[in-house]
Amino acid sequence: METKSRDTRAWVLHPDIYKSGGQARKPSLALEEATSLARALPGLQVVGGGVVRLPKVHPGKLFGKGKIAELKAQFEEAEIELVLIDGPLSPVQQRNLEKDWGVKILDRTGLILEIFSDRAATREGVLQVEMAALSYQRTRLVRAWTHLERQRGGLGFVGGPGETQIEADRRAIDDHIVRLRRQLDKVAKTRTLHRAARAKVPFPIVALVGYTNAGKSTLFNYLTGADVMAKDMLFATLDPTMRRIALPGGGPEVILSDTVGFISDLPTELVAAFRATLEEVLSADLILHVRDIAHPDSDMQKADVEEILTSLKVDEETPLLEVWNKIDLVDAAEHDALITRAGRSENVQVISSVTGEGMQALVDRVAQMLMGEARREEVSLPYAAGRQRAWLHQHGLIEDEAEGEDGYLLTVRWTPRQRAEFDAL
Repeated sequence: METKSRDTRAWVLHPDIYKSGGQARKPSLALEEATSLARALPGLQVVGGGVVRLPKVHPGKLFGKGKIAELKAQFEEAEIELVLIDGPLSPVQQRNLEKDWGVKILDRTGLILEIFSDRAATREGVLQVEMAALSYQRTRLVRAWTHLERQRGGLGFVGGPGETQIEADRRAIDDHIVRLRRQLDKVAKTRTLHRAARAKVPFPIVALVGYTNAGKSTLFNYLTGADVMAKDMLFATLDPTMRRIALPGGGPEVILSDTVGFISDLPTELVAAFRATLEEVLSADLILHVRDIAHPDSDMQKADVEEILTSLKVDEETPLLEVWNKIDLVDAAEHDALITRAGRSENVQVISSVTGEGMQALVDRVAQMLMGEARREEVSLPYAAGRQRAWLHQHGLIEDEAEGEDGYLLTVRWTPRQRAEFDAL
């Protein structure tokens, strides 16, 4: 007789820590994002949550004695099994709070790692998340890490087995990290070979980046006709997807890359582990920064994305176009104001990847940024230059062609970029 396992009852807490410079992000919006993160993880039932104001951080337990006792009573009444702290916790703080409350504790980093582990679909994604989880968990060793041998998603922070000997865990984790590094080195070499192969094909790379749930995958699907999972959910897609497409409306052929979404306080372990994937951004000819312009925290999300791009050492010379997505979700007055604001900048396009508003203007702007202004030139090629002539035909650049005594006389319409690529053949 089969029995259905019950979801873990969870509570979300956002510590609103006083900062002399002022609060950068509204606590209510931070709690809303943390709750959305928790709901994105299967097997959790978010029973409640709240913002806890902290004039100062208590080193051993984060919260003061009175607040700990107050929250303990709430958790017991609601039969809470897991408390999610929207912020970093030291191993000591985590252990002390678990003892006081009698529940399992997961901080923001642990929760994001859980979600990534549950969503990673490719071999590379699984390796990257596993590496990040081990780097994070090695400093804690508060639970067994036998989740690595399980045949299910998730890292085992939620509903895992009990403690094991710390030294045995540490040796096992160290050995496993060494093996993972070797495998990830092979992944990095494979990606390098793929990029080298793509470099021989003169298609520019356009990388989509942005805060999680900004609509990157929906835009990717609109432009490519692909069926990448796109939901109103944080981290709906993790593994990168690339498609070679001809931009609608007569645009150039490009390779469009959909990358993992960013988020505030993205664990450093994940940034390091996913560097091989995010290197697609480093080699891009154009970066499209997709923003959820309807989100009340859109400006802060933009700052978080820019901070991560800086940490990845993205070339400042790489062209970047801001794409203000989800314009269909704002009211009429704000809609007109955003259109006016965007019109003052050459590097902003306003769109809705659901309704299609502004999409043709986006495509035209992308083509212009990638290719520049096209011009017509007369080109002479000897009959022996079959490779160069085939390249011109392949890219549809020949407007007229005639045969002369010594070779072909061609009328070619191309951009400076295409001319440079031709000269490099």
